[in-house]
Amino acid sequence: MDGSLITILLLAALAVIALSVFFTFVPVMLWISALASGVRVGIITLVAMRLRRVIPSRIVNPMIKATKAGLGLTINQLESHFLAGGNVDRVVNALIAAHRANIHLEFERAAAIDLAGRDVLQAVQMSVNPKVIETPTVSAVAKDGIEVKVIARVTVRANIDRLVGGAGEETIIARVGEGIVTTVGSAGSHKEVLENPDLISRTVLGKGLDAGTAFEILSIDIADVDVGKNIGAHLQTEQAEADKRIAQAKAEERRAMAVAQEQEMKARVVEMKAKVVEAESEVPLAMAEALRDGKMGVMDYMNLKNIDADTQMRSSLGRMNEPGKDGEDT
Repeated sequence: MDGSLITILLLAALAVIALSVFFTFVPVMLWISALASGVRVGIITLVAMRLRRVIPSRIVNPMIKATKAGLGLTINQLESHFLAGGNVDRVVNALIAAHRANIHLEFERAAAIDLAGRDVLQAVQMSVNPKVIETPTVSAVAKDGIEVKVIARVTVRANIDRLVGGAGEETIIARVGEGIVTTVGSAGSHKEVLENPDLISRTVLGKGLDAGTAFEILSIDIADVDVGKNIGAHLQTEQAEADKRIAQAKAEERRAMAVAQEQEMKARVVEMKAKVVEAESEVPLAMAEALRDGKMGVMDYMNLKNIDADTQMRSSLGRMNEPGKDGEDT
């Protein structure tokens, strides 16, 4: 009796384990939910998904939503997109939103957009409800040299046909900023921009800035316009300061050259004095040689000494008669 009871309990436990493994591997409840929703999917197909390492609920639940929304999708389409690494649930939600908004969007294009890394559901929502992109403060300078700071709001709508390979929001912001700089720079005065800020939006909008992007620009509105610095006067001041430094450098260069030339002249004067002293030192030698050779007599030499003494006396008397010399003033 005890042995048979133990056997029954073991069989019951094995049956419970077997049923648990069966219902875990074979999603019977998911199959029943699909049948109740009108989705024709076989139990063998669900088991095959397990073998292909595909989570059946990730395929069946989006398929139920697509069937209820009236989309003609198949299990193979959703499973192939899942195996490619896509988000099946997001693609189905985007298709449903596009269908409700009367936007033509095929499954293949939605799957391609999702695999490209873009949020296809957000793109569909942006097509229905446009998005406003606010640019950072763009600084531009008018022809009169006054800086103008502009903030713009760009209303864009997603272009589903260009989502794959189209540029993003950063390109839109960069192009709008470039258009603002060009428009303000071509204005003769900053007052023209302040009086007619719509001139910026009209000019920028007419440039076709949405070409090659994933968006369609609906409008460009100027949110704020402020006057900045007087860039022209600032540049002129810096130029004048630079010119002054250049002039000072050139003047310093000329002064240094003048000082160098003065020192050179002083060196030449010293050199000339040395030559004079050298020449004067040769005079006694020449006189001695003339006396030895008999070309000059003793009387001639005495007369020369008398003339030299007379010249020195006259020089001394002349210095004594100069104003401020020896206490005499004239």
